[in-house]
Amino acid sequence: MVNKQRAATRSRQRGLSFIGVVFIGVLAVAVFAIGGQSVPIFIEYFAIKKAAIKASRDGSTVPEIRASFDRAAAIDNIESVTGKDLEITKRNDKVVVSFSYSREIALAGPAYLVYRFSESTN
Repeated sequence: MVNKQRAATRSRQRGLSFIGVVFIGVLAVAVFAIGGQSVPIFIEYFAIKKAAIKASRDGSTVPEIRASFDRAAAIDNIESVTGKDLEITKRNDKVVVSFSYSREIALAGPAYLVYRFSESTN
């Protein structure tokens, strides 16, 4: 009678197997590794966007805008975009600064995660 109760209790138990725990662990490590490398890329993107907006407001000529962006890039440690990479146009008497660039993270072997950024100030 006691053995039947133990067998019934064991068959009702649910949970993760060791393989399931290992799989979830490997998945969590991969997510944290990719996320840890992605956070600085997004921080730099927002710094570039902020510097482009500031440069479009501060400068009135193309060289002034590029110099203003380069000053902000030196302060915020921006390396992906320089003042020369900016596309500067005018729309309705308003200066519009555009930029586009890509950053990549090596995953494993020939696999890469590529982020492509493209933005313009309005």
